[in-house]
Amino acid sequence: MTRGGKVATDATDEVFIGVDVSKARLDVAVRPTGEVFSSDNTPEGVAALGARLVKLEPALIVLEPTGGYEKAPALALAELGLPVVVVNARQVRNFARATGRLAKTDRIDAIVLACFAQAVRPEIRSLPDASARTLEAVVARRRQMLEMMVMERNRLGNCAEAGVRSSIEAHLEFLEGQRDGLDGELLELVKREPAWRERDELLRSVPGVGPVLSTTLMAELPELGRLSSKRLASLVGVAPINRDSGTRRGHRSVWGGRAEVRGVLYMATVAAVRFNPALKGMYERLVAAGKAKKVALIACARKLLSVLNAVARDGKRWEDRTAVSALTS
Repeated sequence: MTRGGKVATDATDEVFIGVDVSKARLDVAVRPTGEVFSSDNTPEGVAALGARLVKLEPALIVLEPTGGYEKAPALALAELGLPVVVVNARQVRNFARATGRLAKTDRIDAIVLACFAQAVRPEIRSLPDASARTLEAVVARRRQMLEMMVMERNRLGNCAEAGVRSSIEAHLEFLEGQRDGLDGELLELVKREPAWRERDELLRSVPGVGPVLSTTLMAELPELGRLSSKRLASLVGVAPINRDSGTRRGHRSVWGGRAEVRGVLYMATVAAVRFNPALKGMYERLVAAGKAKKVALIACARKLLSVLNAVARDGKRWEDRTAVSALTS
C-alpha cells in the first residue's frame, strides 16, 4: 500500500510530524513514511492541514518558533485535539548538526523537525487560552516599549543638535505614556481573572517582587509551581552549566532558557537583595566568600525563583510559610 507516493509502514507504527513555519507557508514532513507536502499559512490552509493530520493520528507534531507565525497554526491544531508542541529552535538546530544535516531549506527543516519529534519526543505542554495569550501579548509589548525607550535615550545622549533632541524627547514622552498605559492594562487584566489575582498576590507577598516580575512569570512561565526548582532553573536559564573534561574543571556559566524571564528575574533580584532580608544575607555571604557580585546575584536569582516556585506550588503567602529558612538553608 502506498501513501503520497511513499510506501506506508505497518499501521501500528507511531506517526511523527514536523511543521516548518514561514509567513506564507507551512512545510510538513511525516515520519516514518517520508511524505513531505506544504500548505498555505492561512486560516483556510491551516484548517485543511488539520483535517489531513487528524486522519494520520500522529503521536506528536513539532513546530519551532518563527517570529510568532507559529502561534496560530499551533493553536488551531491543538484545538483539534492533536498533540502539538512548540520547541526551542536552538535545540532543533543542534540536533540537525549532530545528525549531519547542515543544509537548511524549509523542506529540510520540516524533515529535521519530524526526526527530532521521533527521536527526542519533547514533552507536550498545554497551550495558553485566550486570556493568557492576551496577557502574554501585553507583557511582550511592554518589553518592546522599554527596549525602544533605551534606544532613544542612547540617541539622546549622543545628540547635540537642538531640533533632533526635541524630536527624541517628544518620542520618549510618547513611549513613556504608552508604557504607563500598558501597565494599567496589565493591572486590569490581572484583576479580571480571579486565578491570576490570587497568584499575583501570592508572588508579590515575597519582598522584592513587584508587578513586572509577577505578570512576566504568569505570562511567560506557566510552569511555575508545577516543576521542581532544578528543572525550573534550567528552563529559565539560571542553572550553572558544567564545563568539565577529565581533570579539567571549567568555568560554570548560565545560558539558554527563556531570556525574557531571566532578564526580569535578574533585575528583580537586584532590588530583592536590598529589601528581602534573607536574600540580602545570602548575597552578602557569597560576596564575602569571594564570589563575584554578578555570580552572587545569579545565585540569589536562582534561590528567589525557587522560593516563588514553592509559594506558587503550595498556595501560601511569604508570611505564611518558612520561606526565610528555605532561603538561608
